[in-house]
Amino acid sequence: MKSVSGTAVLAGALALGCLSTPSPLAPSFHGTVGAPNLGVQTDAVELPVAGPGFVRYRPLGAHHYGRPRLVAALTRIARELAAGDSLAPPLVIGDLSAKTGGKIDGHQSHRTGRDVDILYQYVTPAGARVAAPGFIRVEADGLARVPEDGHILRLDIEHEWRLVKALVTAPEIGVQFLFASHNVEALLIDYAMARGEPLELVLHVQSVMWQPGDSLPHDDHIHLRIACSVEETVEGCTGGGPYWEWLPPLPAPVAFDEGKLALLVADDPPLEPLPVPSDSAPFTTPSTPALGAEAARGSVGAKSAAQKTREPAETSE
Repeated sequence: MKSVSGTAVLAGALALGCLSTPSPLAPSFHGTVGAPNLGVQTDAVELPVAGPGFVRYRPLGAHHYGRPRLVAALTRIARELAAGDSLAPPLVIGDLSAKTGGKIDGHQSHRTGRDVDILYQYVTPAGARVAAPGFIRVEADGLARVPEDGHILRLDIEHEWRLVKALVTAPEIGVQFLFASHNVEALLIDYAMARGEPLELVLHVQSVMWQPGDSLPHDDHIHLRIACSVEETVEGCTGGGPYWEWLPPLPAPVAFDEGKLALLVADDPPLEPLPVPSDSAPFTTPSTPALGAEAARGSVGAKSAAQKTREPAETSE
């Protein structure tokens, strides 16, 4: 059989919506496979329990596996932010994905190693920086009440902007979304504009920062989702949001050519007939009694073969 390029085959599959999960029949699919709310992952890397500039919110949790480039970017950014501010409390990082991906409790997405939750950073009313005590809601004025003790904290807008800026400019990840509440976005954008950040950078952040419409508003953490890389797209990654124009261009889908497919199939040898067990009786077609005139015309409500072709049976989604 003639060979065709793997990129061309997958590009054609992308055009036809034929992506699947890794299996013996689809061994080429690996890495981050499918969409963030439907897929799986292979070859994941675990985020350490702690490191320079960060800690895991759930040290013993099982959902801290992600794409190698995402984990590398998180650890690098946390280390660099901490190195530039010796008094900074560690970033508190929540769930990524399960080791093999798939559904995890509390999340609609987080299935392909491309998503991670990062708790917001806080200061006390007096300005002292503190590590995030948990998932606490930030209101429109930037204040947040700790449910356990009633203490009031304030979103650390300065250092939250530093984190957001580091994420969207990280060359190894390619941010697809930063899910955050409208209130948090407004606070961050106002801060960036007031301090004279480049307009192009501010517009970039505004483009990827969204309050989701199908889940909680993300007023207690930021949810980072990275886009599929070119290589990951070829290997089975898809979806999860827009593919922004500033990301590397993806391979163009290859048009499905029935003529070329027919030529490829023509080169294959015909299938051999299945062996018949020696102790089995030969197959015979049972005789059919002659149909009466009424039966030949068909009973009331019966469908002809042509009708069955035009009205296929329902299939489950």
